[in-house]
Amino acid sequence: MQKIKTALLSYGMSGKVFHAPFLELHPGFELLGSWERSKKLIQEDFPNVISYPSLESILEDESVDLVIVNTPIDSHFEYAKKVLLAGKHAIVEKAFTANVAEAEELAYLAKEKGLKLAVFQNRRWDSDLKTVKKILDEKALGEIVEAEFHFDRYNPVLSPKVHKETVNSGSGIVKDLGPHLIDQALYLFGLPNAVSADIRITREHSLVNDYMDLLLYYPDFRVRLKAGYFVRESNPSYVVHGKKGSFLKSRGDVQEDELKLGKKPNLKTWGTEQEGNEGLLHTEINGKVIKDKVLTLQGNYYDYFDGVYQSIINNLPEPVTAQDGVNVMRIIESAFQSSQEKKVIDL
Repeated sequence: MQKIKTALLSYGMSGKVFHAPFLELHPGFELLGSWERSKKLIQEDFPNVISYPSLESILEDESVDLVIVNTPIDSHFEYAKKVLLAGKHAIVEKAFTANVAEAEELAYLAKEKGLKLAVFQNRRWDSDLKTVKKILDEKALGEIVEAEFHFDRYNPVLSPKVHKETVNSGSGIVKDLGPHLIDQALYLFGLPNAVSADIRITREHSLVNDYMDLLLYYPDFRVRLKAGYFVRESNPSYVVHGKKGSFLKSRGDVQEDELKLGKKPNLKTWGTEQEGNEGLLHTEINGKVIKDKVLTLQGNYYDYFDGVYQSIINNLPEPVTAQDGVNVMRIIESAFQSSQEKKVIDL
């Protein structure tokens, strides 16, 4: 199998938890190393890889095929542009960029140079979201009337990561948790016609937005997306109501927690939720009303990386395209405009 030789732009939590384990598992990738600044950690986990001293050392390494831009959001555009100009494929973490103009420029540059550019929206491959998609694909609820997705936490304490709590072009909950919710909504329902939003600061001493309530307007239904840090008792993370019934599902994907514990992913049992987190389907099928639990599908971020592999080797579309990233940024920019002007923004 042809190998895609890959380098990371950091080996903090995201590199160690979300990327390296799947690059190691997939036979089509070879992890060459990571750019490391003050802490030199990657060789503790992968003794045979390189600890690159700079971005330039990665770009000058002709053996590198793919670069994963997993640095703070406000650096995504600068680094991804340099990667593409160096003739290398790129994966860019969410939020894709700081604004729409940057996203569009990267998408254009990748197309112009014939390179693959994928956005790391791994939560399309969460077990819970995959199950919601299955319910929608089966049209088990009839015509959709409304949906509400939550990414709730109880965490009133400010993050120790300085870039998350200082005012910059990438900070705040709208560009941290927001891209997960927005991408999932667009993945399931497509682009809306309009957006309205309420974006606020709720934590004491916070300088950045930490509460969001977005409403996406579709011709025949609405989708609400909410995230905040003062939810001690969570709502169902996915609520979808149709003209025949409803589906409720908690956020039960186990992958992030297990990766943080150092567990290694596999292709058989990985991403399997524990019993008790099943979704509730209450609907009418063939004239019969049913109310029953729905078995949760298996999640696996491996499928994202396999999609990247297929896109590069077989010239297929990326699993999450640059245009997908542009669309998410359009929603984010419209949400900020809506919140500031207190009005609905047409797309």
